[in-house]
Amino acid sequence: MKLMTPGPTQVRANVLEARSRSFCNPDLDPAFYDFYKETCDLLEKALRATDHKAFILGGEGILGLEAACASLTEPGDRVLVIDNGIFGKGFADFVEIYGGEPVLFSTDPLQAVKPEELRSFLEKDADFKYATMVHCDTPSGVCNDIETLSRICGEFGIMVVADSVSAMFGERLDLGNADIDILCGGSQKALSAPPGLTMIWVSTRAFAAMKNRKTPIRSFYANLLAIKDYYKNQWFPYTMPVSDIMGLRVALDNFLSDPEVYDRHERVANATRKAVKEMGLELYLNSGMSNTVTVIKVPENKSADDIIRKLRQKYGIQIAGGFDYLKGKVLRIGHMGENCRMEDVNETLEALKNLI
Repeated sequence: MKLMTPGPTQVRANVLEARSRSFCNPDLDPAFYDFYKETCDLLEKALRATDHKAFILGGEGILGLEAACASLTEPGDRVLVIDNGIFGKGFADFVEIYGGEPVLFSTDPLQAVKPEELRSFLEKDADFKYATMVHCDTPSGVCNDIETLSRICGEFGIMVVADSVSAMFGERLDLGNADIDILCGGSQKALSAPPGLTMIWVSTRAFAAMKNRKTPIRSFYANLLAIKDYYKNQWFPYTMPVSDIMGLRVALDNFLSDPEVYDRHERVANATRKAVKEMGLELYLNSGMSNTVTVIKVPENKSADDIIRKLRQKYGIQIAGGFDYLKGKVLRIGHMGENCRMEDVNETLEALKNLI
């Protein structure tokens, strides 16, 4: 089955091979602590981190979102939830779980958040411990300028938690040019490793806020302080999934050795949308489309489930539909990471054209 979903993506053979190698006991082997740290150092390099430490957590990308909220939120904290999509709004659930008070700043879901509107909102109310935002809201494919949005929050002294799970490594992101305190990513998106790992970048300021809490962090597995000093202490809070991390390292090496990666994502995204419109189909968004996923309105008198099933059964291609309020209304093609090849996108579009 050719995976053309917006994550998980196709995985290169060298990543699969790395995951099949014999492995050590990561709790006891000093060489693994070095390997883990070297991999985290490369993650910092990849996103130009200047005041952040990167960590790899054993859990799918959602773990990073929850861990960020669990580690920062105390009962009664007001948290700004920047919402122009399903995952953007979803941050409110994590805030509430840990006793915080989410305040939604909701904007048009058919386009990116406008920085000037956020600034205008904060000029009236900026009493927030931190703000949450999403880089690419995968269900709709809308891409927000989180570098600019985070800097605006920084002007008002507000920390920022950003979800770039389905954007990073496909969309340009420079942590040194942003004011993001906790950045969350996932292995199965544009980095093109199998699902199962969270990558997270944590600023000095965020760790200070965690240390200075009045109440304990209300989680063990999602407690970012628990892993902060792993290298100094030569201790992990839980046994690391060694094989997954060995595969992630090779996927990261693949990314770092590809100087054209961002330009290719942009070219393939533009070509995909041009072809979709030439087929007579309508894109879901008005503007602000991510270079990692294209979202298409389901044509009238057609069934999303039927189209997806026939693509899978007749052509061996898997794309995604929508969920939540977009269920049955959209089709989603992922052109991120290893999916970001014109030959794969052309094959997918040709098959789709035959079904509509």
